[in-house]
Amino acid sequence: MNFSMRLVIAGACVLASLPWRDLAAQSQAIADFNAFPGQGNVSVLIGPEGLGGATPNITVQAGADAVVVVDSGPGGANERALAAIRRISPRPIRFIINTQADIEHTGGNEGLARSGRPYGGRAAGAGFLLADQSAGATIIAHEHVLMTLSGARGGPAAAFRMLPTETYFTSQHELYNDEAIQLFHEAAAHSDGDTIAFFRRSDVISTGDIFSTVGYPRVNVRAGGTVDGVIKALNHVIDLAIPRDKQEGGTYIIPGHGRVCDEADVVEYRDMLVIIRDRVRDLVMKGRSLDQIKGAKVTFDYDRRYALPGGTGEQLVESTMATLPPPAPNSPAGDRGGLR
Repeated sequence: MNFSMRLVIAGACVLASLPWRDLAAQSQAIADFNAFPGQGNVSVLIGPEGLGGATPNITVQAGADAVVVVDSGPGGANERALAAIRRISPRPIRFIINTQADIEHTGGNEGLARSGRPYGGRAAGAGFLLADQSAGATIIAHEHVLMTLSGARGGPAAAFRMLPTETYFTSQHELYNDEAIQLFHEAAAHSDGDTIAFFRRSDVISTGDIFSTVGYPRVNVRAGGTVDGVIKALNHVIDLAIPRDKQEGGTYIIPGHGRVCDEADVVEYRDMLVIIRDRVRDLVMKGRSLDQIKGAKVTFDYDRRYALPGGTGEQLVESTMATLPPPAPNSPAGDRGGLR
């Protein structure tokens, strides 16, 4: 069933104008989560703190036979998230896609997976070939997410039932649930295991933390993240998205945090990050130290929009300096790519 929606933010309020009345009635707080239809078969759950809160957005795609969830939220919100998902669709959860390894995005893996079912069924005489239906939903992520969560990289290991049960190691992976779902690995972006999910018929992209409408990107340098990788990932989202002719809309983008938006919002965010990256790089090439670059306030004109207590402009400067590639030969300021 197709429907359209526009989410706008006015102060701290989110308003939705929807032709699908049944789902419009659900866009109230459901057990501390707000559920909003996005477009096509895709909806979004916004955490109890609202758009600027710590709880990441959870994307929900409801097909005729099953539900696909992108990110599972923090573990303590399992029952509340599941209650909101059940109001969108009573179908079993078949796939949980993790966009990264952070606990805010994977903490609910065990609880949501336990409530679901693996993909497939039990045909007579062929049960030994098919998934154990008591195993729960399939958790899908890039293999670097499994390595991080399992403790293979030296960090603490997550509980076994939180771990991805299916991984991919190529540049993309494909699923199907009433529509084609493409998973793209965005290398060295927020981390080295980021995934974006593209729901092709619904024309919705779920980005995880490479994009936010309410804060600077939080680049996990220790996990292989880079500012240039985030810019490259944002350019990929822009390439995939198609705006509606001469108006807002078209491909909808669900960020890791913040409101549902469209391609123009991603372009604005990408441009902000490229400008700040280039300012930092130019000062580095002039021999400025980290403290001097912070003192230059290269993020000043964006801080009122994007700075948060856990993600300040100074932290973005630190991440940028830590991940700047060496300058291109015969170029005093290096490669100035990014804007397109």
